[in-house]
Amino acid sequence: MTIRPGRLILWILIALVVAGIVWSFRPQPVPVDMAALQRGHLRVTIDEEGLTRVRERYVVSAPVAGRLQRVELKPGDVVAAGRTVLATFRPATPSLLDTRTRAETEARMKVAQAARNQARVALQRARDEIAYSQSELARQKQVATFGGITDERLAAVELEARTRDAQVKAAELALQAAEHELEAARAVLQQVVNPTASSGDALTLRSPIDGVVLRVHQESEALVPAGAPLVEVGNPAQLEVVADLLSTDAVKVQPGFAVLMTGWGGDATLRGRVRLIEPAGFTKVSALGVEEQRVNVLVDFDAACAGLLKLGDGYRVEVSVVIWERNGVLKIPTSALFRVGKDWAAFVVRDGRAVQTTTQVGQRNAIEAELLAGLSEGDPVILHPGDMVGDGVAVAQR
Repeated sequence: MTIRPGRLILWILIALVVAGIVWSFRPQPVPVDMAALQRGHLRVTIDEEGLTRVRERYVVSAPVAGRLQRVELKPGDVVAAGRTVLATFRPATPSLLDTRTRAETEARMKVAQAARNQARVALQRARDEIAYSQSELARQKQVATFGGITDERLAAVELEARTRDAQVKAAELALQAAEHELEAARAVLQQVVNPTASSGDALTLRSPIDGVVLRVHQESEALVPAGAPLVEVGNPAQLEVVADLLSTDAVKVQPGFAVLMTGWGGDATLRGRVRLIEPAGFTKVSALGVEEQRVNVLVDFDAACAGLLKLGDGYRVEVSVVIWERNGVLKIPTSALFRVGKDWAAFVVRDGRAVQTTTQVGQRNAIEAELLAGLSEGDPVILHPGDMVGDGVAVAQR
């Protein structure tokens, strides 16, 4: 039987079409990203933003109410302990008296003068009486030597003498009080005649430490109340970092833990050590409006920090507190892990197919985890497995 050439070509075309259809419906390997397990260095950190601050800052404030003279110092000016004048001011002048109050004060002064004169008279009378009592006591003692007076009479005379002596002391104290009252009244009236007489000498506040001016709270001349902050000074060479960690993270940190600081504006990674975890926490509202319990952790810079001098008070840094670190760890990317019940699992590629394997994971960070059991070094695992990846599914490197 002879087959025509045209019919042969037709059958060949039909076969190719059928083969293409079969090939198109054949299951294709799922393209995936893979990574081989390997050993290396693993570091687990707690990451948070922090701020630098001068460890010891001093806020110089007004000791009393007064008029502050203009402060000439500017932030960054160098100050010397006990020598640099930070602020100068005069104590506040008492308010001037109006006509009625002045008349009342003058009347009080006259009353005080009369009380003083009366106290002087009372003191002179008490002195005369004590002089008489003492002479009477001396005479009665002479009579008692001849038996001309009873013991009871002599005791009464002695008591009278002691009473007069106490009256003299009381009169002296009364006179002193009257004189003080008179001085107070005169001081108030003197303010009307000479308002600047009671203002006193100007007070100068000097720097308590060697350092620089951090902040000037009140620069212009003004009346300031007692306790008002004027100038803030500190030593920028003594910097520390404060980072507020979640309380659940702060319990994992101990004094002496290593700290890495980046994101401060330089290329180098600054190093430090945790000095203190504050014992009291506080509530802070996050950017999402969630209340969080936070704890301040204080960090000291290592002495070898080359970029430390470029930092100042209130600079932002990114803090990473190292809570675990080890070399030669078998690592698995955290993107390859997923939960199966309470266990961790991963897809390992064997003979071109994904095999779901239960693993045991130890320490981990946001990128890698410590693999304790389940897989071996060099095993290829699938990263970010999607819904199309399952146990036994054919896969191929993307």
